[in-house]
Amino acid sequence: MERANDRAELLDLHIESLDHEAQGIARHEGKVVFVAGGLPGETVRARITRRKTQFDQAVVERVLRPGPSRVTPRCPHFGVCGGCNMQHADAAAQVAFKQRILEDNLQRIGRVRPEALLPTLQGPAWGYRQRARLSVRLVVKKGGVLVGFHEKHSSFVADMTRCEILPPAVSALLVPLRELVMGLSIRDRLPQVEVAVGDAVTVLVMRVLNPLTAEDEVSLRAFAERWQVQVWLQPKGPDSVFPFHPREAPRLTYRLPEFGVVMPFGPTEFTQVNAAMNRSLVGRAVRLLDPRPGERVLDLFCGLGNFTLPLARSGAFVTGVEGSAALVERARENAASNGLSDNTRFFAANLFEVTEEQLAGWGPVDKLLIDPPRDGAVEVVKALGSLLPRRIVYVSCSPATLARDAQILVHQQGYKLRAAGVANMFPHTAHVESLALFERE
Repeated sequence: MERANDRAELLDLHIESLDHEAQGIARHEGKVVFVAGGLPGETVRARITRRKTQFDQAVVERVLRPGPSRVTPRCPHFGVCGGCNMQHADAAAQVAFKQRILEDNLQRIGRVRPEALLPTLQGPAWGYRQRARLSVRLVVKKGGVLVGFHEKHSSFVADMTRCEILPPAVSALLVPLRELVMGLSIRDRLPQVEVAVGDAVTVLVMRVLNPLTAEDEVSLRAFAERWQVQVWLQPKGPDSVFPFHPREAPRLTYRLPEFGVVMPFGPTEFTQVNAAMNRSLVGRAVRLLDPRPGERVLDLFCGLGNFTLPLARSGAFVTGVEGSAALVERARENAASNGLSDNTRFFAANLFEVTEEQLAGWGPVDKLLIDPPRDGAVEVVKALGSLLPRRIVYVSCSPATLARDAQILVHQQGYKLRAAGVANMFPHTAHVESLALFERE
């Protein structure tokens, strides 16, 4: 039976737009209401979940009048699982949302406007996620072990039987993994399974907090062979991972065929989750930077050489700098295996504390590529005074920090923002991947 206070918490709202987390924005009696699950142009009945002085939060209970972009989510777990929050919007609406977020951040935070907007890079909408960290929980009330992503805004694990954004072969492992872990002696001491999918290999890294028994080892070997995966174990931090079964097996790799590059990587090393979109992103970044034979290019936050090696394939001499010494070593190995050692070099350095003198010490630079984590590259762009490369391509996973750094490049360092655009690296989520081209006249 509906109580009076329940009725008071239900509001009929018109959704005007979306915020940066893809929540609907509505107004009620002059107050902003953020509505999870609402889309622009529609009328919804929403339940208030939280009241604050400046705004309220709500969730859609019923769509009274759907908007033009609403579609039926493919995943049966949508709305509970926190892995996606935009499956109810069509592809065009998702892309438009991300482009608007990028433009709004550049204008509001950076006080800059690109001279041109790059066409959105798009790829597969489903089965694209080749890297994932799955949580594992023994939940007695649910009758066993759960394996999947967290529920929205919760530490609970969603009760998932499949996932539409994981590759089908990995999605098919969710239920067998539940059964596997339930049969282990350490079922309550295995909190995570990290998935890494390469061109021809799938690795499952199992975080084990207690040693395995002999029976556990037999079960893991049988699982690896039954499902044709490699099982690795991680007893402590990321550096403690090791192959459990099979001990001798092909390495994880991904390819960048446009540049004739094959990139080996470790299962816990950073790579983009969407291999198809990464190929498109690398291609666009290299074309925008336009490296020429004999030019000197600096690749900052280079990781394992994802941009460095394609840039070097042009004949330019490329210096890659990364904060992780282990990734620097991997980049050197990848350069050697691709025949690019002669026109690449790599350094380990903390780029969040880099100085103008340190940058200058790496030698003159004609062109620069920056691919930082979410924190951005504010110290790098502040320290460019003595280098001032003619052209900069900035690859970003945070439009807010890109906009902050763009303000410095344009208003302090004298660059023009020639172009910017988004890459739909994470379809069905509010994550915005983008890249921008800066030039000095």
